[in-house]
Amino acid sequence: MSDIAIAQSVKMLPIQQVAEKLNIPETDLEYYGRYKAKLPLTLINAEKVQQSKLILVSAITPTPAGEGKTTVSIGLNEGLNKIGRKSIVVLREPSLGPVFGIKGGAAGGGYSQVVPMEDINLHFTGDFSAVEKANNFLAAIIDNVIRNPKHPVKIDPRSVLWKRVIDMNDRSLRDIIIGIGGKANGVMRSDGFNITAASEIMAILCMSQSLSDLKEKIGNILVGFTYDNQPVYARELNVQEAMAILLKDAVKPNLVQTLEGNPAILHGGPFANIAQGTNTILATKMGLSLGDYVVTEAGFGADLGAEKFMNIKCGYAGLKPHAMVLVATIRALRHHGGALPEELNTPDIKKVEKGFENLQKHIENARSFGINPIVAINHFVTDSDEEIQLLQTLCQAMNVQAILSRGWAEGGNGTKDLAQAVVNEIEKGTNNFKPLYDWNSPVKDKIKTIATTIYGADDVEYTATANADLRRLEKIGLGHLPICMAKTQKSFTDNEKKIGRPRGFTITVREFEIASGAGFIIPILGSMMRMPGLPDVPASEGMHIDDNGVISGLS
Repeated sequence: MSDIAIAQSVKMLPIQQVAEKLNIPETDLEYYGRYKAKLPLTLINAEKVQQSKLILVSAITPTPAGEGKTTVSIGLNEGLNKIGRKSIVVLREPSLGPVFGIKGGAAGGGYSQVVPMEDINLHFTGDFSAVEKANNFLAAIIDNVIRNPKHPVKIDPRSVLWKRVIDMNDRSLRDIIIGIGGKANGVMRSDGFNITAASEIMAILCMSQSLSDLKEKIGNILVGFTYDNQPVYARELNVQEAMAILLKDAVKPNLVQTLEGNPAILHGGPFANIAQGTNTILATKMGLSLGDYVVTEAGFGADLGAEKFMNIKCGYAGLKPHAMVLVATIRALRHHGGALPEELNTPDIKKVEKGFENLQKHIENARSFGINPIVAINHFVTDSDEEIQLLQTLCQAMNVQAILSRGWAEGGNGTKDLAQAVVNEIEKGTNNFKPLYDWNSPVKDKIKTIATTIYGADDVEYTATANADLRRLEKIGLGHLPICMAKTQKSFTDNEKKIGRPRGFTITVREFEIASGAGFIIPILGSMMRMPGLPDVPASEGMHIDDNGVISGLS
């Protein structure tokens, strides 16, 4: 059956019964229908957060179809509960752009899903809408200030850094002109749209630890510069209270369930190639407060999501992962071994052996953070026994366990071995997490550390624009912030065509963006952009809804 057919075949528990498993009183639930609820921040227990065990799921450099981090995360959570551990999976919310574009939804797959699948992949509880409205409210205020000659803040229209957002893939909105039609329509200037997941408001939502912290971070947003080149922050426009009002419900994590009726928390949704790629700090701490184990994932390959999780999220939140799972597929190893698209489902021992170099680098990277990872082989029916055995042997030679994960086909019963291996790794107590760099190091040193240690680059080059951007952000005192690289997810390099484990390369920083509210610096590598486009044949063309409201074709 398709993912959506499987999800629709399972009888969901009323959300209050899911909450009972976590000892959450019914009076604490804010219902969004029968199967979704928001949780109050008062449930976060700082002492329990430090006692519970945090498991990070990341992956090999993915193929365009993805390698199943969310599926493995959910499956691992089911497996942990199967072996008697009180575990909660904490995930990001999907963006409509990929859902209707090429990648599909982000609620897991097969028998390792969170439900209600349709709601989660569509409007859910309105968090993305709230982020979009808050972001665009600030954009409207900026343009209102620009057109008002009596306003004390004199923003240079040419310097505005803030863009509007929409949660769709729409390449036509990347670069636009606004204010056409004379003074009644404002001041004409260049503008553009990002996708909502790339909004700094989304990043701020994910980095905030309270409503007051949210307001402070919103106030710290750098929106542009005055005519005499002085920075203008959102607090100078007196918007933080109104924006926080728009986000007052979005700041609360969402409780749903897995197909096996285990609790799941979904909150926030930044991409990992252009933002920090992890769920909210509040959701992670909520999970750690309510369970003994939390399984969480970081987007795309470990060179992106996991690196940012370790260096940014853990630094701000005071968290540390106790174990790390690297998801690998035989299909991805074939890809990195040089298989053509039409060969990805054809067994090929030599390509798997050559492609292992990519996974090997991710294993080395995990160890650079003081963590020895476990490899989860996300099983496909096209995998041969010989290929699986080879992968396990190659991992064993690196003193790493490679465990077959059958969560897609079997749910928790197919991941009990993986769950037990993770528990055993945690109980050994040999992992000792440490960040990769000191935030107070010079910006170029921090970037070089990531590029050389995580990507395997020889050096970093900067365009004239990037150097000018860097001088400006250092001049206004923001050089101490951590680094959030914007890079293709398809390669360790900034060139998506260089698969496997490239060597002897240099990365180029094209320009910098600054997320002073969220609290990080964004070097833009290669041709990365923050508004995707639709494919020639969008996934939406295969979707259908009948007269009873039953949806099909959503994946």
